[in-house]
This record gives sequence, structure tokens and C-alpha cells, in this order.
Amino acid sequence: MKSFERLVLNHLKDVTDPLLNPFQSVVVVVNMGLHYILHRLDTPGTYARILFVDFSSAFNTIAADILQQKLIQLAVPASTCQWITSFLTNRRQRVRLGTIISDTRTTNTGAHQGCVLSPLLFSLYTNNLSSGDSPVKLLKYADDTTLIGLIGNGDEFAYRQEVERLVYWCSQNHLELNLLKTVEMTVDFRRDPSPLSPLTIRSNTILSTDTFKFLGTTISLDLKWTGHIDSVRKKAQQRLYFLRQLKKFNLLWELLKTFYTAIIQSVLCTSIAVWFGLASKQDKHRLQRTIRTAEKIIGINLPSIQDLYLSRTRKHASNISTDPSPPGCSLFELFPSGRYRALYAKTSRHRDSFFPLSESLLWSLLKVSHLP
Repeated sequence: MKSFERLVLNHLKDVTDPLLNPFQSVVVVVNMGLHYILHRLDTPGTYARILFVDFSSAFNTIAADILQQKLIQLAVPASTCQWITSFLTNRRQRVRLGTIISDTRTTNTGAHQGCVLSPLLFSLYTNNLSSGDSPVKLLKYADDTTLIGLIGNGDEFAYRQEVERLVYWCSQNHLELNLLKTVEMTVDFRRDPSPLSPLTIRSNTILSTDTFKFLGTTISLDLKWTGHIDSVRKKAQQRLYFLRQLKKFNLLWELLKTFYTAIIQSVLCTSIAVWFGLASKQDKHRLQRTIRTAEKIIGINLPSIQDLYLSRTRKHASNISTDPSPPGCSLFELFPSGRYRALYAKTSRHRDSFFPLSESLLWSLLKVSHLP
């Protein structure tokens, strides 16, 4: 069944990709969110309020009839719409606990757990959820939804209005907010910030948090990355144990390097284009020490953490500049002179972030490509 779902998945993507929410990559989503915040904070007297939305059993609450109407609006063929509706409805299921089995029930709501189609179906279901005000940005990736209010002069009207619109949209589309897990973070670098009024949804005060794991990347309200790097380094060091065990079995260095690349380097490089440029020198040295330990075990030189960062940043920047669909593409404007437009960044935390750095990397790539 999953093999057939993949065929339907590819068919749906061909039809709906041009109409879908452009945030189709974790790195793009997180980088765009940070860019919105850092660009806004370059202006004095501003701050950002970030609402990390959590849905209660998101995939389980998809209403098949509402989804079908949304698919029709996205020009999905009628036969495909009918198949998806049939796929999601009249599903018979039961629960087994030890030797006890419940009665069979029929359900017509939600998508299967572990279903190949579920993430895309949810993205299509929420595709018409958008922000209507430019100072408020809405980021969506599968069932992860984040609302960023870029506040100036203490005017939070647009942000709070968009929160109300989000709550109303959810009620109209049978999605339920989990108000216990929905949290808010405020990024405020003003010298003398005044106390902010708490955000309430349906008479429930939303909890404030100092850190939040956003699409696998731990973000803190001071926009420093020591906490995230601690987590990455700990996970990588735990996996060094298995590399040492393999070394004891006298595996060839080629196999050890393959294991390192797949199991350890992949951890070090997860969303590295997002956070490494803003990391402190001490944190960068700590990551490099993990690589040196792996080098001693394998007995060869490995790519440094700086080289890994530059290669992945260059790859993401090149993809964004050549694909007109991601929102970040508009930031890479190529002038007739052959240079890319320099992004104005007033603070060091903005200059060292992904998009300003990518502009200089793309310019260096352009010069290299014109060398004889």
C-alpha cells in the first residue's frame, strides 16, 4: 500500500507544487524566520513575538469532505480527489491490549498513522492558511506552524489580530489548538524594554518560553546557539562510541569513514547553515574537537566543521538563487554588473546569518565560474 501511496504522492506534487506554500525545506523555513527577525531588529525600538503553534493530533483531525473541496480548488483531478476521499473514509480499526481486542469501529476523520501521504495532505489542507498583514509572518512546514509578529513602536495590533484569525481559521477547518503546548517567545534587544501584556487565546494565557526546538533547531530568546550546539555535540559524541567499537574489529578505514559520514557527520551538519555562522568561536572549537577525535579513531583527515558549513551554505544559497519559488530567492537580486545585491545588515548577528553570507558566497562562485 505504501508503494502505491508514493505513486499518488508524486502525482499530487506534480499537480500542486506550483500552488503550495513555498516553505518546503526545513533549512529554508528556519532561515527565513531568522531573517525576518534579524532584519526587523536592525531597526531601533523593535522586537519580535514568536508563537509556536501546536495542533492536537493534527493528522487525525483532517476532515475528508473539507480536504476534497480544497483539492478541487487546487485543480487536482476529480478522480484523484475521489480516491483520496475513499482512502481516508470508512476505515475500520480496533485496539489490542495484550490478549484483549476491542470492538471494530469505523472512522471517517484523519489520515493513517505513518501514512506516506499524511504530511502532504496536511500541507494541502492548510495551504489557504496565510497571514494578511506584512508585519506578521506565517511559517508552515507540514504540521509545524509558527507566527512571527515584527513589532515596532510597541504596536501589537496586527500580531494579535493575526492570532485571532488563526484561531478562527482553525475552528472553521476542524483543527484544534493544543493550548498547553502552544508557547510564545519574545526576542527583544531594547535597552529598557517595558513589560509586555501576555497573549491569551480563548481565555487561556499562552506560556512564555526561553528556548524552543523549532524543526530540530533549538532557538533561544537571546539568539545564541550554545544550547543547540551542546545537544548536537552530545549526540555526536555518543555515536563516537560505535565508531570506536567498529575500529576494534579492524574494519578498513574506508568503511569507518562511510560510517562516520552517515552517522556522525550527518548529526553535525543538520541545519548547519542556520546556526554555525552565528556560533561563538568556543562553540565552533568544541565541534571541531569532536571531528579531531573521529580523525584519530579512523586514522585519516576529515573535512573540518568550517568546510562542512561553507559547502552546505553554498549549496543552499545556489539552490535558492536558481529556483524562483522559495521566498528567499528575491533577496538574491543580480544586477546588470554581475554582482548580487548586498543585503543591508546593521548588526553583527544579522551580518553573520545565512542570507548576508550567502550573497558573498554566490558572488565568489560567479567569479570562479568566469575564470578561464
